[in-house]
Amino acid sequence: MKESELKEIIRNGESSGVEFKRDDIPVQSLAKEIVALANYQGGMILLGVEDDGSISGIQRQNIEEWVMEACRTKVEPEIIPYYETVVTEEGKRVAIVSIISGQAKPYAMLHHSHRYYYIRVGTTVREAGREELLRLFQASGRVSIDLQPVPGATLSDLDQRRLRQYFEGILRQTAPEQEADWCHLLETVDFITPTNGMSVPTVAGMLLFGKKPNRFLPQAGIRAIAYPGKEKDYAAIDDEILKGPLLPLQDERGEGLVERGLVEQAEDFTRRNIGVKAYLDFGRRIEKRDYPLDVLREVIVNALVHRDYSITGTDIMLAIYSNRLEVTSPGRLPNTVTIEGIRRGRRYARNQTLVYIMRDYGYVEYRGMGITSKVIPGMLKHNGTEPDLIEDEYSFTLRLWKERSG
Repeated sequence: MKESELKEIIRNGESSGVEFKRDDIPVQSLAKEIVALANYQGGMILLGVEDDGSISGIQRQNIEEWVMEACRTKVEPEIIPYYETVVTEEGKRVAIVSIISGQAKPYAMLHHSHRYYYIRVGTTVREAGREELLRLFQASGRVSIDLQPVPGATLSDLDQRRLRQYFEGILRQTAPEQEADWCHLLETVDFITPTNGMSVPTVAGMLLFGKKPNRFLPQAGIRAIAYPGKEKDYAAIDDEILKGPLLPLQDERGEGLVERGLVEQAEDFTRRNIGVKAYLDFGRRIEKRDYPLDVLREVIVNALVHRDYSITGTDIMLAIYSNRLEVTSPGRLPNTVTIEGIRRGRRYARNQTLVYIMRDYGYVEYRGMGITSKVIPGMLKHNGTEPDLIEDEYSFTLRLWKERSG
């Protein structure tokens, strides 16, 4: 790094990815900052820089060895950072310790035989709470939220009608009659899990087949809202909280719906709140909706199967504006997944059981590349627009445009 680059970073001040530190701090304080950055998106620690941005310089002898020893003995799993020093024109040295976003989350700081898990929030560092720690485990693939038990739920909270329809109608198997046989079967496919001597529905089982999923998982719904203009407005055209299991209940012949699942509810909402234009094509009346229905379904299903269900207190948001439609899923993309990767066909599954079952029902294509193979080409063919894929610190948004601008 050049001196000019270093000073530009310092002028911009501390941020979520930049921390200033003197080099006389205790080793556990350095490890704490390293852990927080590794559990976040990475960043750099500038040693020899005061909180106010003034450069005091490095005073500690053998500082590189001190940094590496901290990463080896005070961080679990150990991290090898990129280390470099920059000498200013005043002759003061600054050490830059660069930390990448770790793939073995969560990282812990070891101190007195205890593990402490830290996260970075803005320019501050704090110990991770239970839900935050769970999301870190999930981001690394070490914990799958959809396989976790649902506290307070029992086998009776799953809809036997939907379960029977899945095994008999979709899988063409003979469904069991005895409860013990049911428990064995449902445990085999991860719809329930033994917990404290009881058969408890998993998050996946409850989301797919629960009688009232939102009773146990308040975050399991969709907040659907249609606005009259291009911005949020208190005077919404339509506003509804959609609840229920992801899967529908079909009639005995499998030809109609007795109860609509969450996917169908969201489709109904979009149908009644998007425009339809009619025109004649060689004497035939052709109707063209603002957005193609197969693309809308893919966007809705993608949000439902890939959202981070460890985040409570917020639903998936389906928002329709006069010029666009947006579906926002709580939670960042899983570990190592990027926007560019998705555009290039990168497959990922945060909730693998949900993906498998929704694929059995035909909601998810086998290749698992719906955005690449359906959403993007579908919108280009429909009106020449390309969807926006947007990630921020708390969510992932897929935005469809009603028409090309200009």
